[in-house]
Amino acid sequence: MTSPLVDDPHLHATAAPPAVTVVVPTFNEAANIRELLARIALSVPRHLPYEVLFVDDSTDDTPDVVRAAAPDFPFPVRLIHRDTPAGGLGGAVVEGLRAAAADWVVVMDGDLQHPPELIPDLVARGRQDGADLVVASRYARGGSRAGLAGGYRLLVSGASTLLSKTLFPRRLSGVSDPMSGFFAVRKAAVRAEGLQPLGYKILLELVVRCRPRTIAHVAEVPFAFQERYAGTSKSTPREGLRFLQHLAGLRTSTALSRMVVFGLIGLTGFVPNLAALYVLTGAGLHYLPAEVLANQFGVTWNLLLTEALLFHRERAHRHWADRWGRFALLANADLLLRIPLIAALVGGLGMSVLPATALALVATFVLRFAATQALIYVPRRRTPRETGGRDDT
Repeated sequence: MTSPLVDDPHLHATAAPPAVTVVVPTFNEAANIRELLARIALSVPRHLPYEVLFVDDSTDDTPDVVRAAAPDFPFPVRLIHRDTPAGGLGGAVVEGLRAAAADWVVVMDGDLQHPPELIPDLVARGRQDGADLVVASRYARGGSRAGLAGGYRLLVSGASTLLSKTLFPRRLSGVSDPMSGFFAVRKAAVRAEGLQPLGYKILLELVVRCRPRTIAHVAEVPFAFQERYAGTSKSTPREGLRFLQHLAGLRTSTALSRMVVFGLIGLTGFVPNLAALYVLTGAGLHYLPAEVLANQFGVTWNLLLTEALLFHRERAHRHWADRWGRFALLANADLLLRIPLIAALVGGLGMSVLPATALALVATFVLRFAATQALIYVPRRRTPRETGGRDDT
């Protein structure tokens, strides 16, 4: 559970609400804070009232640096420090969207790879075009990825963009850079409580979940991605894995899509099943117990992929041993149910064996998917004793 958020109002107070809130999610960016604020001060015209809101997950002295720097600038600077960084940098952006005082929110990184000089252009483009979202794009004409360090980063960025646009061709139409972390959005177009960020790709989350319901019109402004001013990159293999999990979660947000992926995962389970059967029988084990043991390898494989791709968030509701036991029970019960169902279809309804087997496979698969979701990953109802006397529904 996220710890209470602390918003430090003493950093600056403003009599009138600003027109723009610049939300900067930070994690150990102490060396960049003063330079970032100085460049924002030089870039944003005084006739555009604005505030800067840092949402900080740092383990270094970044919050202290923000507090010390705030009085030196002519615009309000606010700080929210999160002791529990739920959702990563994407979660920090959502907290910033909730706390923003302005109608327009500009989201940017704190490492100066996103040029602050572009802030007025993003807001102006949104107002001029009547857009709900304006993306600073490295792929629009005039944009550049020059600040990405090395061929590996370029390859990962390009592959991530291609994969995202392939999975969401309609939602991402007109968005050339869904991996961008630099954008302006009308606060009214975002329902923060409906967002489920995981990692730092918050723009992808916004567009997929909010378009076309609340975000209808998207505009773009080209920009050249800069080199990091100070500190080290937060792009790691672990963040890459979180991105893939997030992508899978977005793609399987409906029951039908989850069922399709659940079936595909089940098909891949034949590979470890057959490999284990080959090894066990080759070692001299009788084929019947070998079949039973090999099936558990397939079950384990299916469980790992199911939790990584379908129920990454929901797995926290139960202990891993409880989840594995329930999953294995359902997987093996599927086999026990399928045989009498085939017999009933053949003997009772006079169906031939192949159609009866196909129908039984479909029926037991749908039942197993529904049971897996309901009995393992739906949060269990807590008793009044566990909730301190409340009836937790």
